[in-house]
Parts: sequence; C-alpha cells; structure tokens
Amino acid sequence: MLSWEQSPGIALMRRERAWVEVNLSAIAHNVQQIRRLLSDQTELMAVVKADAYGHGATTVAQAALHAGATWLGVATIPEGIELREAGIDAPVLVLGANHTPEQIRAIVHWQLQPTLCTPRQALIFADVLAQTQQPSLSVHLKLDTGMSRLGTDWQAAAEFVQLVQRLPKLQIDSVYSHLATAEDPNRTIAKQQQQRFEAAIAQINACGIYPPRLHLANSGGTLSDATFHYDMVRVGLAIYGLYPADHLKAVLDLQPALQVRARVTQVKTIPPGTGVSYGHRYVADQERQIAVVAIGYADGVPRNLSNKMEAIVRGQRVPQIGAVTMDQLMLDVSAIPDLREGEVVTLLGQDGNESIAANDWAAILDTISWEILCGFKHRLPRIAIGK
Repeated sequence: MLSWEQSPGIALMRRERAWVEVNLSAIAHNVQQIRRLLSDQTELMAVVKADAYGHGATTVAQAALHAGATWLGVATIPEGIELREAGIDAPVLVLGANHTPEQIRAIVHWQLQPTLCTPRQALIFADVLAQTQQPSLSVHLKLDTGMSRLGTDWQAAAEFVQLVQRLPKLQIDSVYSHLATAEDPNRTIAKQQQQRFEAAIAQINACGIYPPRLHLANSGGTLSDATFHYDMVRVGLAIYGLYPADHLKAVLDLQPALQVRARVTQVKTIPPGTGVSYGHRYVADQERQIAVVAIGYADGVPRNLSNKMEAIVRGQRVPQIGAVTMDQLMLDVSAIPDLREGEVVTLLGQDGNESIAANDWAAILDTISWEILCGFKHRLPRIAIGK
C-alpha cells in the first residue's frame, strides 16, 4: 500500500501552497569550503540537530558526509535514531544530557555516542551498562569553561576524567567544551575559555590520560581562529550557508542552502482607506493591488514581521502589508502588472537579482538567524534541489 506521501499527485501538491527548498549542492559547497580551513588531521562534525536547522536532517547529513564531514551532531536521542533509520552509519554524537536507563539502552541499541556532563551521570551510565551485554560504550566528556551550560567545571576536569577512566564499559572518545562568544570580534572571553580548556587538558594529561580527541569550536570558532580547531570542529550554521557574524564573511564563500517559497492564491484591487488583515494595522493610502499568499505564522513566518518585511515576486521586491495571519499574508503588488493566482513568491532566497536572507529577518526582529531557520514548521514540505 502506498503511504500518503507516495500517493499519486502528492509530489505535485508539495509545491501547491508553500514549501522549503534545500539546495544540497550548496550544503556540499559549504562543507568543502569549511574543510579547506582545516588541517588534514582535524575532522568535521556536521551539526544536524533541530532537523538540520530546519533543512531536513537525513538529506543534509548524507550530503555533508558525502562532501567531507566525518561526524554528525544531534541534540537528542530521537534525532540520532532518525539518522540510523535512514541507513546512516557515521559516528553520531548526542550533544544533550541523558540520564535514564531507557535513554542509555536506546543509545546502546542505536550505536549513538553520548555526552557525559557530570560524575553522577557517568555512574548512572556505568550501572546501566553493567546490566547489558555491551562490551564498551564510547563517551564524550564535556567541560564547562565559561558557557555556564552543560559540563563539569573545568577545574574539576582531572577528577571527572579519572572517574570515567576507572568505570567499566566506558571508553573515553573525546573531551570537549563549547565557546560562548566565538563570533565576537573581541576574542577576550573566547581566549579565556581556550586557556581554561587547555589548562584542564594539561591536568588530565598529568594523570597519564590522553583523550583521543579534543574539540572546542562551533561555526564562529572554526571561522575565526585556527587555534580553536584541535582534533575536530562542530559546525552547524556555516554548513547551511550563513555566517555567525558579518566580519567573518571574508573568511570563506558560503552559499545559503534554504529558500522559502509560496504561491499567490488571490489578487485583488482595494480602494483608498481600505484596511488590510486583522486589526487593520495597514490602511491603503491610495488604490492598491494586493496579493494573498499561502503562508503564515503557523508555517514559521514570524507575526512580528508584519508590515516590516518584503518578498520577491518576478525578481522584484514588494512590501508585505497588514498583520501576518496563521496561514496567509498579504503583499502590495501594485508594481507588478497582471499578477495571477498560482505565481510563486520568494520569502527567503533568491529570485533574479534580488535575495532575502534569514539574517535580514533576524535584523528586523533583533534575534539571530539560527532562530529564523529553526522556525519553519513541518507543514512546509522540504524539497531537495541541486543534488
């Protein structure tokens, strides 16, 4: 029996309303660009958590691995399981903390690699593993060097690593930390974190323990300073073609991989004085031609962009007007002659010589591009292009 997605006509329907295009050639290009920054000894982890920042985890993971990534990073166990069920056998690091026996057994079953953040967590893992036939489990120990999030305090690193080393069935694969300000042009805090990380590693080495891998850098760290690279870098945002900060644009050439498009569902002419959408936050000052577009805040277009954003129609920017609604928004298309229902509107991406980036929306909303990318809901089909 055909699944709903495989039923006749569904492939066409995926572009009937609104959709996200993911350019796999851009993903491959970005991975290759990042690899050129790294030494041959430094591995690249493609971070594909949060459904690959809204791009589609399995397709992005496959494209990134084919282009030169060797590891994958996820936040949760179900995200790792999704990769395994898709037939991906590359090493997968679960970046989040897990503690329960059920979680640990799932990690073992699906051959994932967990992050251990505290001695207590390590003891729980050892206790559960003792009840299994698993000979050993590769684990990654996280230190807090200044992020104040997950991890054991860097000053207690030696004691933490020695404990894990003594516990049966736990095999240390790496020790790592996370930079809090890697994209900041002022590297004072990042360098302080690096110094703490290296001091912790020196303490660990003094105990006769030499972890196989050390890693510290996210996208910002990878692009900003080669001394942050160590044995592996964990890159998310840059793989998707966006820069953590504007001053890093000169480092390498990235291509945005995601485009958001939707169709016009109605075109109408409104007279002067006519209000548009809920609350009439826009009132026409003269006769206007407006287009209703089949995408809204339930799809991931932030309502706070109302009356502030633009879209691209036939290669020309046009303003969005009125409140963005749950499933639809309106554009002033007075400058576009003879626009018809069914034509395609670009919300993010390129059309002709015009382009709109996630950074543009983020600047309007005083947020970050990560949040914009992760906001597109699964109601929008992900369509891979540029394979």
